[in-house]
Amino acid sequence: WSSPLSGLAHRKSLNDSLEGEVKAFLLDEGQLHTYDDLTKVNPVTPTTVLKCLQARYRAKVFYTHAGCTLVALNPFQPVPDLYSLDVMKEYHCAPQPQESKPHIFIVAEEAYRNVQGQVEPVNQSLVVSGESGAGKTWTSRCLMKYYATVAASSSLMKSQDTVERIEKRVLDSNPIMEAFGNACTLRNSNSSRFGKYIQLQLNRSQLLVGASVQTYLLEKTRVAGQPANERNFHIFYQAKDCFDETVEAMVHLGINAEKQGHIFRILAGLLQLGNVTFCSAMDESQPCDLEEKSKDFMHRCASLLCVPVEELQTCLRVQTLRAGKQSALFKPCSLADCSVRRDCLAKVIYAQLFEWLVTFINDSICADHSTWCNFIGLLDVYGFECFQVNNLEQLCINYANEKLQQHFVAHYLKAQQEEYVSEGLEWSFVKYQDNQGCLDLIEGIPTGVFSLLNEECLLNRASDAKQFRVRLEKELSDNGSMSWDKFSKQPHFTVAHYAGKVSYQIEGMMEKNKDPVPPELIHLLQKSENPLLHQLFADRDPVGQGTRGLRQVVTVVSKFKNSLENLMKILHSTTPHYTRCIKPNTDCRPLTFKKEEVIMQLEACGIVETIHISAAGFPIRKSWYRSCDCTDFVFVLQALMDSLAEAELDDAEDLQEAMPTELDPILRARGSVQLSSIQDPVMVRGWPMGLALASAPTITVSMTATGFQKMMSVMACLNEHCFRSGDYKVETNQFKQGVASIRAQPRGSIKLHYQRSPLLYADLHPDHKRDGVTGLNQILLEST
Repeated sequence: WSSPLSGLAHRKSLNDSLEGEVKAFLLDEGQLHTYDDLTKVNPVTPTTVLKCLQARYRAKVFYTHAGCTLVALNPFQPVPDLYSLDVMKEYHCAPQPQESKPHIFIVAEEAYRNVQGQVEPVNQSLVVSGESGAGKTWTSRCLMKYYATVAASSSLMKSQDTVERIEKRVLDSNPIMEAFGNACTLRNSNSSRFGKYIQLQLNRSQLLVGASVQTYLLEKTRVAGQPANERNFHIFYQAKDCFDETVEAMVHLGINAEKQGHIFRILAGLLQLGNVTFCSAMDESQPCDLEEKSKDFMHRCASLLCVPVEELQTCLRVQTLRAGKQSALFKPCSLADCSVRRDCLAKVIYAQLFEWLVTFINDSICADHSTWCNFIGLLDVYGFECFQVNNLEQLCINYANEKLQQHFVAHYLKAQQEEYVSEGLEWSFVKYQDNQGCLDLIEGIPTGVFSLLNEECLLNRASDAKQFRVRLEKELSDNGSMSWDKFSKQPHFTVAHYAGKVSYQIEGMMEKNKDPVPPELIHLLQKSENPLLHQLFADRDPVGQGTRGLRQVVTVVSKFKNSLENLMKILHSTTPHYTRCIKPNTDCRPLTFKKEEVIMQLEACGIVETIHISAAGFPIRKSWYRSCDCTDFVFVLQALMDSLAEAELDDAEDLQEAMPTELDPILRARGSVQLSSIQDPVMVRGWPMGLALASAPTITVSMTATGFQKMMSVMACLNEHCFRSGDYKVETNQFKQGVASIRAQPRGSIKLHYQRSPLLYADLHPDHKRDGVTGLNQILLEST
């Protein structure tokens, strides 16, 4: 029995000890910027991690490893030569890129070499996350440029022009999508107002042959109105800024001058439409009048959109009602409804134009499926958002970020620790923030926010924000992730996201979710003499009826949730690589590091927990790229080499005495050892990694986070030390095509693990003059 006082004293002692370690670590400030991997920080605390990042930022070092994640700090200014072709070549040609300075190109190269090595799962996904303004778009742009450079073919002279044209088209998709999908906001001068997942398609030689783009939830409301001190999409301002770059990209993608003319006439028409305003009529039974100054804007808009001006005015001011087979009834719209219809027309035109551009880009850059076999995906989605007024757009954006955070948690923070336990390591689970409760709140069925919102939209009644708030409180009051400010005059609800609390305004949320488009507007656009505008709406059903004549309501959140679920399926089927972009200050000022803002981002995305888990895992504590004596599998090549060369595998029992007795219990317990406390030379019992890895057509590796890198280091050691003077070599197709082996290739796959194996020693230096092959292959095949 121990008293509570003794427990408090013990905790105080631990806290004092940790505080002393932190102070001792921070004393040497001059060395803090040298920590290029935060797993080397000791002790790992939010304070020590923050101080190291701050020191590196001051030293103009913007990339830092954090275990399985790369942390990227936005410098908010150009950094000369950081992304040049020479730097790309340096990382691409490096024997071990991880030994180089941290850089986004290391992440890119690791994914590319995984595809080259055909390591399952072969397809890769690079997930770039962070707040709005943290640098995600720039990072994605750099990644695309890297792959368009290193995955290009310089040797296939016959197809050189075609290859370059493909690379150019892939890169030219960026300025077009940014022009039409990005805008200047309070938090970011080039904020992506849509999400995108780009698949870079590689052929069997790992050359770039095409790409495809999938987009998510364009913020089309921005075209009709912007928050104070924010701007519309870039394209509306490019008559003065970056216009030539956008036009040049259009030309390279095959959008000729005629189509460009159609596009720019539509955009000009939307600008004129935005200037149209209405006033109430003297007779309430009559439609609203146009403001006098708006009449010219209306005529110019109709001329640019190539529609009859009288019909345009009627569609904006008069509602057409139909009841069954009865003749149509015409009802004048209220002043507010006229403005809603004007904005609806602008939004539906711009959204369809953006969708057409994405389709055109895909038709231009997507390779035939028979010509590519693997892909590297780049995910760039809007960052977590919290404004003074948040509505449906922010709810969807933050929901997407919650799903990506869950993917990271499930793939690394949770799965990695479970893998450590399964390997027999003595492991105490590191606590991390699990956001499943928040996801249940938003996407739960039948009482999640999305489900209740959809249910409300299906009811044939006017939306009532106060009534919906009461419904939410009734159904979701037990969920700890939701709260309400009972003194607020505006109906709202607050969600505790992984990145912080956000209050959502309910007013207008139902209308945005329904996203209705009056049928008469679609009929009008189908009559347009602008060939492109007519094409955008030619096949669209104005009424949106199902097969039985019933109107089908497909809500915004339903479409977004389905597309996001499809994206998550893709991510779960690929090998992910995480890059966390951090925004050092909210004002986007160069080289300004605000500790309070940075620490909030680090805590929100679980960086400190990631470092804890990575630092405690065996493969990350050691450097796996020095030499053979730095791996768990230690092959002694002195004195010992000759005896192994003479021994046949089936007679290897005689060599069991060579195992140091003091290591046997360690190996029995966990199948691997730490080498820091072991005298050299030493032999550790294990699978014959070189023979198995080099021969296997398919390899499933049950290792820790950097298990593949460790596996490759063993291969490099075997190749360097064991076969330097022989006629045999062991290599992997991670770096080159093809596989060389010193034995016949086994049939099927080989699973490697850290368990004790009946296969004690491999014939590491076989005599090529011997006839036949003895028991190795049989044992391998029987053991799989």
